[in-house]
Amino acid sequence: MSLSLRGRNALITGASSGIGRAVALRLASLGCRVGISARRAERLETLAAEIRAEHPESEVECLPCDLRDTAAIEAMFDRFRQRWGGVDIMINNAGLGKRAPLSSGETDKWREMLEVNVLALCVCTREAVTDMKARGDKGHVVHIASMASHRVPINSGVYSATKFAVRSLTEGLRLELREAGSKTRVSAISPGFVETEFAEVYHGRPEAARETYSRFPVLQSEDIADAVAYVLTAPE
Repeated sequence: MSLSLRGRNALITGASSGIGRAVALRLASLGCRVGISARRAERLETLAAEIRAEHPESEVECLPCDLRDTAAIEAMFDRFRQRWGGVDIMINNAGLGKRAPLSSGETDKWREMLEVNVLALCVCTREAVTDMKARGDKGHVVHIASMASHRVPINSGVYSATKFAVRSLTEGLRLELREAGSKTRVSAISPGFVETEFAEVYHGRPEAARETYSRFPVLQSEDIADAVAYVLTAPE
């Protein structure tokens, strides 16, 4: 297994914290040029400074973007292309969960989960695969799914549905790429509980993270970055 991705262009969504942040640091350490995207521009700048400090040879581009805005996503890809020519590795990490059951949830919470977890992932995938076809058709799309894409947690039916969609989209893309004779690969990684800001956002209160992650051993963001590095560096 090669441990270098030197010269590859990677775009990571949801990079301002948690899994996305850890993945960006890991890919920079493996030699990738990294485009880091999230809504919180100041956090992206902090991460970019950390990447440059730890890996002085690394190239990094901050790409602030609200993934609920399709035009903003397309502009983000245009900026990435202008800088490096296109995407070789797409890490569809951005996602969120809200406590919004199907029987009683708020429509706006459902809409936000569907727009970010599903629609934005589709748009990013389309734009990235377009780049990969133009760059030799040997890219890699990685979707960060969830164990909620394999079973349905209580009161999380809509969130879980978005992650089931991610699994379906992964298989759909695999079939499309195979039919086209493409050498671009697609992978989905399904973490269980990972100690991030997810619980705070899901429950809408800061103390929820401590309550959730103190009940049993949980994964760390770096564990998921390990999994991403593994699938990207596995033999063709």
